[in-house]
This record gives sequence, structure tokens and C-alpha cells, in this order.
Amino acid sequence: MFADRVLSGMRPTGSLHLGHYHGVLKNWVKMQHEMECLFFVADWHALTTHYDTPQVIEQSVWDMVIDWLAAGVDPAHATLFIQSRVPEHAELHLLLSMITPLGWLERMPTYKDQQEKLSGKDLSTYGFLGYPLLQSADILIYRATQVPVGEDQVPHIEFTREIARRFNHIYGREIGFEEKAESAVKKMGSKKGRLYSELRTKYQEQGDDEALLAAKALLDEQQNLSHGDRERLFGYLEGSGKMILSEPQSMLTAASRMPGLDGQKMSKSYGNTITMREDEDSVSKKIRTMPTDPARIRRTDPGTPEKCPVWQLHQVYSSDDVKNWVQQGCTSAGIGCIECKQPVIQGVLDEQRPMRERAQYYLDDPTLVKNIIADGCEKARELARDTMRDVREAMGLSYS
Repeated sequence: MFADRVLSGMRPTGSLHLGHYHGVLKNWVKMQHEMECLFFVADWHALTTHYDTPQVIEQSVWDMVIDWLAAGVDPAHATLFIQSRVPEHAELHLLLSMITPLGWLERMPTYKDQQEKLSGKDLSTYGFLGYPLLQSADILIYRATQVPVGEDQVPHIEFTREIARRFNHIYGREIGFEEKAESAVKKMGSKKGRLYSELRTKYQEQGDDEALLAAKALLDEQQNLSHGDRERLFGYLEGSGKMILSEPQSMLTAASRMPGLDGQKMSKSYGNTITMREDEDSVSKKIRTMPTDPARIRRTDPGTPEKCPVWQLHQVYSSDDVKNWVQQGCTSAGIGCIECKQPVIQGVLDEQRPMRERAQYYLDDPTLVKNIIADGCEKARELARDTMRDVREAMGLSYS
């Protein structure tokens, strides 16, 4: 059993480019071998800003999954699914909306930021205001412990933690909680049960944080406890009620800034991208026509690599030897800009070649992708149903 469960998603709003690969997918490929990972297509999230152009989303969903597979995401090691195929996300979002203060949503830093960036769109919708809560539901429904994010998304994870805390505070006070918790302690066996009780006393009476960590580790090892009993004992340990929703942690990922063809960050909105599976001739042409150091008007003019967008791509794709060659050749006018670009072209094509090969396997038989997603959706739904059973019971909605 994995100690950590990772959840991450991407909105299907067009072809994925090399910025997505270096910024997100390389990290997913690494994590899938280290932790339990769930990766999802956030199609409902895409509707918050593309509600008037749903065809963009529909076209992008399957292409994006193929891009994931092309990058090396492996359905044998990770669960891949589509958000809207797991309707429990929407149910939890609705139930959480009953307890979420409006001010919490209005204060989200990305709310005003996105409104300004997308000022041409009418975003005065409940869906746009409430999307951080839908994001929280996405995370909480799988009891994810780790959510890989960049620094700008950390407030969303903190918001999710606050929502989980508020839910547990309101609904975690079940009748007979202490008796049920003591009964669960006995199920651990006399030796481990006694150790748990000693650690709990140490934490509650002396504020011993090491005792708290040791007790949590002890609970994580218990195989003979139901999920409900385990969550009761986590709550009992900290002096609260039953912890129905667990609080996720931000997993800060290294900000891998992939430069675009103009030197800015690679982004579709800047029109400076190379897509992950772009045709070789197109890639070569795009890089060959990239702007260079404006001081190099003629072949014989010396240049400054740091002022050239191509140099930024050398940082990603070239060895130290090649970078030294560029430095010397550019500053002395010993090489021309076309020569300088050739190793970058080769580096990009070498990176893309295995992606195209992996993608072709699925393009030749699209049913393979549909089956991967169908299996992933079923696995995701099983986890989501478990959480919703506990949520409904806590909120008094499990009528018998």
C-alpha cells in the first residue's frame, strides 16, 4: 500500500506543447513509479472559461490523453480518468458549497487575476467563482495526500485544507464517538493499542509533536482497521472528532520554465509554442526562423548569447560542450545563427521521436485509449464512492 496518494489534473484546452512536457508531464512520469498517482482530464474546469466553445474541449480530451501516454505516463502505474465521468466530484462540490463562506471564494488571488487576464470573456458566473471549490472536491474525494502545484496554486491547496477542516469540525461529531474510538483501539491488539494510547496521552498532555507523528505512523501501518475506524483514531489522537476528509499537502514542483520561440515562457497565448508531437519539418522551420540577437545583423557581426532566445533553448537541450561552442562561436562571429540553431533542432527532434512512436501505437487503434480511460474511471469511481459514503453518512443523507 502506498503511503502517499498524488492527484493532478490538466484542463483540455488545446494541443499540449513542450512547456507542458517539461513543466508537468516529466514530473508525472517520475512520480508514477514512486507513489500512487491519479491523473485526470479536468473537462468541467475547462468549461469555467470555455463554456461557450465546448467543441474545443471535446476535440482536446482524447488528444491530451494521447499526449500523456506519448510522454511516458503509464496506465500500468497510474490511474488516468476524465473528471466528468466520475459524477461524485459534482456531488461533493455541491455538498461542500453548503458550508463554504462566499468570502473565502472571493478572496482567492487567482479569481481577480484570471478575471483581468480574460477580460474579453464574461466570467461573472457561479462556475468561475466556485471553481476553486470544485478543485477542492477533486482532491478531497480521493483523500489525496499530495498535490503537485506551482507556487501560484499553493493558496488553492490551503483553501482545500480549510474546507476539509471546516467539514470535519461541523460533521465529525458523531454520536458515541469516544466509545467507537476506544473500541477501534482494542482492534489494534493489546500491544499496539497500549502504544497508541501512550502516544496520544503524550501529545495531548505535553504537546509532544514527535509522539503525534509516531502515533500517525502507527495508524498508517494498521491493516486490520476499517477506513472509518482509522479516521476515528486520527481524530481521537488530536482531540477532535472523526476526520472524514483528510487535509492534502502542497507538493511544490520545481518551476521548470520552458522558453518559447520568442524567449518568453512557452504559452499558447503568446503563439510561441512547439507542440509535443509536431511534424519534424514544422519544428525545424520554426526554430530556423526564430529571432536572434538583434546586434547580429550580418554573419560577421559578433553577438551576445544571453540576448538571444535560441541561447535559452540551448540551456534545455545542449551539452556543456555545445554551449561552450556556441559561446565562443557567437561572441567571435565564428559561427552563424543557422549553425547555432542546428543542435537545438536536433535536440528537440530527438526528444520528440519516442513521443511520436508511443503516440502512433494509440493513434493506430483509438479503442486502446478509450479502454485505458474506462478502466481508470472505474478505479477512480470506486475510491470516490467510498468517500461519498462517509460524507453522506456524516451529513445525515444516508437514508435506510
